[in-house]
Amino acid sequence: MKLNYIYFFIFLSTLNIHAQQFSATVQRFITVDDTHFAITNVTVIDGTGNAIKENQTIVIKDQRIEALGDTTSMTLPSDLKQIDGTGKTVIPGLVMLHEHMFYTKPFEEWFSVGQMTFTFPRLYLAGGVTSMRTGGSIQPQTDLNVKKWIEEGKMTGPKMHITGPFIEREGPRVPELGFIGNTEEVSKIVNYWADKGVTSFKVYNNITKEDLRICVAEAHKRGLKVTGHLCSITYEEASEIGIDNLEHGFMASSDFLDGKEENKCDPFGSRSALIREPEDGENIEKLIDLLIKNKTVITTTPNVFEPYTNHEVVPGGGLEALIPQIQERLQSGYDRAQGRDDISAKLYHKNLAWIKKFYDKGGFLVAGTDPTGAGRTVAGYANQRTVEILVEAGFTLVDAIKICTLDGATFLEEDKEVGSIAVGKKADVLLIDGDLRTTIKNIRKLETVFKDGIGFDSQKLFESVKGKVGLN
Repeated sequence: MKLNYIYFFIFLSTLNIHAQQFSATVQRFITVDDTHFAITNVTVIDGTGNAIKENQTIVIKDQRIEALGDTTSMTLPSDLKQIDGTGKTVIPGLVMLHEHMFYTKPFEEWFSVGQMTFTFPRLYLAGGVTSMRTGGSIQPQTDLNVKKWIEEGKMTGPKMHITGPFIEREGPRVPELGFIGNTEEVSKIVNYWADKGVTSFKVYNNITKEDLRICVAEAHKRGLKVTGHLCSITYEEASEIGIDNLEHGFMASSDFLDGKEENKCDPFGSRSALIREPEDGENIEKLIDLLIKNKTVITTTPNVFEPYTNHEVVPGGGLEALIPQIQERLQSGYDRAQGRDDISAKLYHKNLAWIKKFYDKGGFLVAGTDPTGAGRTVAGYANQRTVEILVEAGFTLVDAIKICTLDGATFLEEDKEVGSIAVGKKADVLLIDGDLRTTIKNIRKLETVFKDGIGFDSQKLFESVKGKVGLN
């Protein structure tokens, strides 16, 4: 009798396997933990760039997509749990490639960055990010621990791909940055953090070409990738050296600065050159062609550059996520900037036009948010806003979704598992209460974020950290 009781207990445990693998802190956000269920009568944008399909049914079993097809042609078991998707849209979980676990706080002429260890992972998932790459780290060991704890079900957040610490020489007044003193340090950094588990590296404004050569060579030996927010090195130089990825569209390009000094960063001169460069000029065409030839990937981060005038204080609507003191500072800065950012707005739109030109000519484009700058970029909210901006910039809806999902997964070499809605792939999908064709801002009506088939309540996640960003 005792033996039968043990067997019965084991049987019950297998029925509730999902609930057991998450901590109580995580479980309170879970709304769907069935091992087998269907989303019916839903509009599907599958992430591949293919045509949108209506009246679809998606069957999810054991974390993966088991079946997908027209609702009228599918017969479901009578006892299968069904989620009615009438009037709703399903897209793949977002795969975003320039994310951070920190938030910037400017002070006078300085910038300080604070690690948002608890709020940002939760906000990323709330905003529909099921996979992300950090675009540089100030606390890489913290990021690696958070990644591990999310995988173990102890914390709430997306699947994480960790980039090592910024590889940079002294220049920017950011006290949390580490600075190298010579090229010999680069290989030590790469190999130390590769051994720790990071999967990419980030070079920054003031490195030399030799620093980059060593970084690329050492990372590539280990099958890892290098991205860069550049200034001292031009896009052309970095692309020819073999960098995998360039950040911020063309906003960080110093290629158009006449008389640029080798290995020297002149941020004001480079920005002025970008402003002067014609939108349809010969120089940008040549640069785009070179990047495409070298298969250099561009990450667009439009949210962090969004103008002030006639836009939201925090793009994506995340002002209330911040602590009151930061809300007040941002609102005050926003009010002062109204009608005074015409030049920045023109450059913002020019960069979007260049990004679209790059994409239309066959360039490999991915997306991210970069929660830095003046503090107006907040995880989760910014990710949804990024999709909106791409559509507003003239990208088709299906291409905007593809850039933010399958293209990101392809860059991470995870496209066989995630990034699109297809039979056999992991069930990383977003259920949105609305039609994105009516207005792309319906993406903010995200209802349920499914990660590996487990459904998380988006709005509950957002609510749980309101007023806390800037503290933890």
